[in-house]
Amino acid sequence: MGRAYEVRKASIQKTGAAKAKLYSMYAREIYQSAKTGGVSTDSNLTLKHLVERAKKEQVPSDIIKRAIDKVSSGVLENYTSVRYEAFGPGGATLIIEGLTDNVNRILSDIRTALNKTGGKLGNNGSVSYNYDNLAILSFKGTDVEAVIDALIEKDIEVIDVEEDDGNIVVYGLPNSLYQMKEVLLNKYSDINFDIEEITMLPKEKITLSGDDLSNFTKMLSMLEESEDIQNIYHNVNL
Repeated sequence: MGRAYEVRKASIQKTGAAKAKLYSMYAREIYQSAKTGGVSTDSNLTLKHLVERAKKEQVPSDIIKRAIDKVSSGVLENYTSVRYEAFGPGGATLIIEGLTDNVNRILSDIRTALNKTGGKLGNNGSVSYNYDNLAILSFKGTDVEAVIDALIEKDIEVIDVEEDDGNIVVYGLPNSLYQMKEVLLNKYSDINFDIEEITMLPKEKITLSGDDLSNFTKMLSMLEESEDIQNIYHNVNL
């Protein structure tokens, strides 16, 4: 199975499976986007696509509305985007992303999880060089050449396009996600994206066993309990 399979699998495994946490994280992201770029989805394309993604993941409309209304009513909340790189048992590596109003709290959550399972924090760049930062779109289809032509015609740099079991997966630069989406929506009016994200894919994956695997899965579970952590990317086959 190829990279497209790994992308879909990673998308399913992303942190935030618990509904309460998923709703909370989207509420924070939507608030921050509206605060930074304005509350109108017509002029704030980042907010527009974020709201679309939230609805696709079945975040209730009232949660989305409340997050935007906070900005309109002048409620002040301050969130900081953070990224940490870490090493786990048996050669595992992790990239941990969060959106938090308390950097000390998220750092404490991460250190606790790592210390209890044989992991340690790394320096900036110590892990990320082994990952590809990509924008990814996946949808039903088989005509790879037509997709490539449509994107190139709009001067969008395409990293790769794969066809995998009736799905087309497009890989582009992180800042090209919404441009790629608009081009494909204009070309295929009935398109439905099953993956629509900016992600970190490991260049190589490893397989753990025994205590290493047990400690790594415990580490993931502890990290996923943190209310501030959005995404955890890693190089382990699970």
